[in-house]
Amino acid sequence: MRFFRRFFRHIRDGFSGVFRHFSMAFSSMSAVSITLLLVGVFAAFAINVNFLTQEIQSNISLVCLIDYSADEATKTNIENEIKKIDGISTIEYRTKDQEFDYYKETYPELAEFSEYYREDNPFHDTFIVYMNDNASLENIKSSISKISGISSVEDGGSNTYTLISILRSTRIAGLALIGALVALAVYLIYNTIKITISARKDEITIMRTVGAKNSYIRAPFLVEGIIIGIIGSLLPIGIIIYLYYRLYEFTGGVLAGVITLVPVYPYAIYLGVGLLVIGIVVGWIGSFISVCRFLRLTR
Repeated sequence: MRFFRRFFRHIRDGFSGVFRHFSMAFSSMSAVSITLLLVGVFAAFAINVNFLTQEIQSNISLVCLIDYSADEATKTNIENEIKKIDGISTIEYRTKDQEFDYYKETYPELAEFSEYYREDNPFHDTFIVYMNDNASLENIKSSISKISGISSVEDGGSNTYTLISILRSTRIAGLALIGALVALAVYLIYNTIKITISARKDEITIMRTVGAKNSYIRAPFLVEGIIIGIIGSLLPIGIIIYLYYRLYEFTGGVLAGVITLVPVYPYAIYLGVGLLVIGIVVGWIGSFISVCRFLRLTR
């Protein structure tokens, strides 16, 4: 019971501190809101870039051409060896006749001309290999090329590697920027709470005089930081979800006719919860650093 009384007292004192020093708390909430709004924008961008990267990579396949001289046992061995490679999602086998038909369907304007080569079919029997989202295209291609009975392995060319590399670099840059913005939010709350603590140094001194421990003095300020973080995150959560919903509705989920956007549900909920958690953590960390620094300096 004593623990619960203290717990609820700290919460009450935290709310009381926010409203008694509302002007400073409001400035901190505003700073958190602006920062988390930017975090939300870049997070939505990073989520869509990640989604696009996975979508592109999941649709990339390696065409493994089998030697003309390979028999059925060799083909079975090739398939088993490919299955052992990490990152392989599915394998599809096509005979050279199926490859010929696929070529005709892909290039219908050449269908009549290509029929002249039906009897002397130049295509290979092939394995079409699809990879997992995070698999390394280069490593898998290199591993398959070493398998006995494989004539060559074809991919989308250097442009495919360049596109995947650009998307991955963009995603990493976006995450780095989000981290920087979160650090900025911590710094802003730290400074605001520091000013609040300085204005209440007499109150803290009295609490120390009557024997209050640092943990007891620190608790209400941590609650204040969490409250500031929660309230400061509500506005950007609402704005980001609303704007993203409107964008998705306006574009029909496809941006510029080629880029598929992440569905609003459930990703908007994930983003909202993520921003709320960031707000809470940022508020707690900023308050913790500030109050611990003050208590250490005034010991």
